[in-house]
Amino acid sequence: MGTSRPAERPRQVVVGLGVVDPALVTGVLGDGIDFIATPTDDDLAIAVGAIVRADFVVDAAFLDRTPRMRVLARTGVGTDLVDLDAATARGIAVVITPGSGTRAVAEGVLAHALALVKRLAQLTTLVSSGRWAERDAGGPIGDLDGSSIGIIGYGRIGQRVGELAKAFGMRVLAYDPFAPPPPEVRCDNLAELATASDVITLHVPLTPENRHMIGAAFLDATKRGAILINCGRGGLVDLDAALAALESGQLSGVGLDVFEAEPPSHHPIFDHPSVSLTPHLMGLTRSATAATFADAAQGVVDVLAGRRPAAVANPDWVRAAGTSAST
Repeated sequence: MGTSRPAERPRQVVVGLGVVDPALVTGVLGDGIDFIATPTDDDLAIAVGAIVRADFVVDAAFLDRTPRMRVLARTGVGTDLVDLDAATARGIAVVITPGSGTRAVAEGVLAHALALVKRLAQLTTLVSSGRWAERDAGGPIGDLDGSSIGIIGYGRIGQRVGELAKAFGMRVLAYDPFAPPPPEVRCDNLAELATASDVITLHVPLTPENRHMIGAAFLDATKRGAILINCGRGGLVDLDAALAALESGQLSGVGLDVFEAEPPSHHPIFDHPSVSLTPHLMGLTRSATAATFADAAQGVVDVLAGRRPAAVANPDWVRAAGTSAST
């Protein structure tokens, strides 16, 4: 009598929510997982994991369509559009990838700073339109060397911005109420940072409490002619107040990579000549993109294998799931 063969283990389905290149995740997910980049409702009904882009809304209604979901892996750190409470109540881990885009975002901050301080957009237009004789009309271009950069939020990205800024000869100041920076760069409050900084950059998560933290009151306290850069979360900045500060000369430049709604509706600040705009791409360089998607895929694999992922936004998911992931 022949021996019976063990039943073949059913393959697990992981889906992409938003645009996810399969080439960036399938190698990490491995042979036992089927990845579906453009899932149907039937695919969502059996999916146990998902790679989630920043612009995809995962709310309770969506989760009702994914009854088998065990892990949502964000390609980044923001969970503004993910209902963490709903995911936690269902025992779904929300994996984040905090380290993969750190260097890329920090470079993006310095790119915006350089473009604004050196007035690259205005001078490009001047040369291309044959107005060479007007090159001195705006006065001398500025310097990063010898100026001060104020970093709001001194986590991985904030610290990397500081490292790069020091290489340009900048004085680094930082404010973070949750993880106090070292004494040599620490500001005790936002007002102290605002009054001393030539460049201000934002690297804190968006919460209901800090929405529009950069508003008229903060901007009135800044050093006149400061530059504001937001490669963090769009909702941190009141664009109406920022435009008013530009028009009054309180700010000399604004760099934006993130917006409250993405893609954003047109705002008058977009037309100001001292504004640089990028479509939430500073953290998505070639190497950072590959690392971010690989880290997200690894988080999915870890959760499905019963291992604790490297970083989660909702640590209580384990309790709700009725299981204990190994360390």
